Amino acid sequence: MSETFLYITLGTNDLARAARFYDAALAPLGLIRRATYDDEVGYGFKNDQRTRLWITRPYDGRPATVGNGSMLALDAADQQTVDAFHKAALAAGGTDEGAPGLRPYGPSFYAAYVRDPDGNKLSAVHERQV
Repeated sequence: MSETFLYITLGTNDLARAARFYDAALAPLGLIRRATYDDEVGYGFKNDQRTRLWITRPYDGRPATVGNGSMLALDAADQQTVDAFHKAALAAGGTDEGAPGLRPYGPSFYAAYVRDPDGNKLSAVHERQV
């Protein structure tokens, strides 16, 4: 069976700042920087050779903008990982969009929400199957 998504890209206007943020915020989730180029950095899981998330300057040369209603949700192994993601993201220059906690999307939907320094919205979610 193939993966649902091959990769996802998010835009940035300051690649160095974005790389520092994503290096820190994604580490608790097991994502590492797998690629570094002049206009983009890429992240993937340690046990996966593919780069699944790219942070890039827009290819058209225009400023990166935030997608209203867009959000990247990342799977977390447990609630402590959600907490660690949130803490690391804020320490690396992100802003809080919702502290870690249970949400009304199911009895075990535990999530935290942040925005990266460019305003892209991210979440880490642990949903224990009951």
